[in-house]
Amino acid sequence: MSAPPPRGLLIDRTGAGHPPADPVPTEEDTVADRAPALDLRSGPERVFAHLLVNNLLVSVVNYTVWFAVTFWVFLETGSVFATGMIAGIFLVATAGTGIWFGSLVDHHRKHAVLQASAGVSTILYALALAVYSLTPEESFRTAASLPLWCFVVLLMLGVIAGNPRMIALPTLVTLLVPADRRDRANGLVGSATGLSMLVTSVISGLLIAFGGMTAVLALALTVLVLSVVHLTRVHVPGDGVASLAEDEDGAAAGSGVDLRGTLRLVRSVPGLLPLILFSCFNNFLGGAFMALMDPYGLSLMSVQAWGLLWGGLSALLIIGGLLVARIGLGSRPIRVLLLVNVAMWTGTMLFPLASSVLTLTVAMAVFMTVTPFAEAAEQTVLQRVVPYERQGRVFGFAQSVEQAASPLTAFLMAPLTEFLVIPFMTDGAGARAIGGWFGTGPDRGIALVFVVTGLIGVVAVLAAFASPAYRRLSAAYAAARDEDLAGADEPAGVVDPALTAVPAPVALARGGGEPPV
Repeated sequence: MSAPPPRGLLIDRTGAGHPPADPVPTEEDTVADRAPALDLRSGPERVFAHLLVNNLLVSVVNYTVWFAVTFWVFLETGSVFATGMIAGIFLVATAGTGIWFGSLVDHHRKHAVLQASAGVSTILYALALAVYSLTPEESFRTAASLPLWCFVVLLMLGVIAGNPRMIALPTLVTLLVPADRRDRANGLVGSATGLSMLVTSVISGLLIAFGGMTAVLALALTVLVLSVVHLTRVHVPGDGVASLAEDEDGAAAGSGVDLRGTLRLVRSVPGLLPLILFSCFNNFLGGAFMALMDPYGLSLMSVQAWGLLWGGLSALLIIGGLLVARIGLGSRPIRVLLLVNVAMWTGTMLFPLASSVLTLTVAMAVFMTVTPFAEAAEQTVLQRVVPYERQGRVFGFAQSVEQAASPLTAFLMAPLTEFLVIPFMTDGAGARAIGGWFGTGPDRGIALVFVVTGLIGVVAVLAAFASPAYRRLSAAYAAARDEDLAGADEPAGVVDPALTAVPAPVALARGGGEPPV
């Protein structure tokens, strides 16, 4: 139930003499701020709406399986270690497959990726249901059971098989939505994410309580089959495989996983690698939430109240995403990204100063409301500065790098807090030094970790505001936006990127590489 970690930019100390961080708004900025609203009733944007809803339903059932099997394993075995292993399997698999999944997205039609992803999940869930049906119930009641872990691994592989859809979706925004409206479309994606969290947290517990894993898998298989049938009726205009340029060494850029080519591309876009690395850094800090937020919240309220609170907070993700879809991000989304991170980390630093349900709720409400702005800002920047034919790999690379940090911190933070910080704030030097006004005990030890984490986050983001990386990436985004504005008089319409693919170096020189819209 922990909140998703915030995102931001890494400080880059390697450059100097770059354009000002926040230039005076120009006429183009004003035009960008008045970008038209999305039209989801016709044209390519209607296709995007169909794909978004389809993706939402599949995401809900996949994450319902993940939540439900976690609940079920704990109820069956009573083992915290087993539930922790399930989370570890998911995070490690997500980090390890992102680059490969991104390559699949770039090398195949997006529609085919969506269908194949749902098909593989369907097969794995069906196999898991067969294992569950054929295995005696007693075999699932010990954490050392081989049938139990065969069942769990099949389910988690089914969940992971849904990740190519999450990578393909932002590339479909590039393909189907005009450049001046992509921030709003990304806001809708954020709302869909919030809705999936809200629905998942409700239905997973109900399904386990009233129907067990049989009900969970029956629902998952039904929705996946319906999603495949629905997609057969959806035509994605311009959905083709781009003819990619050759790398400098003459090897095809599109062959294999192409990690070297992806790294070269990421490094060639000014400030893009710092953007991804600092998202990783933020996730490293955000691992404290994964490890400690539930214990802290449960020290202040009952488990029932805690669950209801997170249900309400998840609804704020939907509201935040709808706000992005309504008002957009303006002409400087990178600045928005950093400001959002300042708000997130400031709240993280301040709310634990008092042991209060109210301060916790207010801080988390702000956190959840502004998170879609950060997510949409990062996606909007990548969609504009990365050539379309390589966006899958860049999004996959970003997913792998950013997700790699959270499990490391989660695994480190829990023992560090339990064996060092909590004794420090219970009867140690910390309790004697600041316990008089800060408080003492295990909950105040966790609170101290949050305060220190938030302080580090605020300092890092403020430093990023002054960094050359921020100025370089802002300039690259502005150049790409100007290119789009210069071509605004060209005929609209989605064109098959296979017919219009631009070699990566040329696309970077233009500052974009998106398919004409």
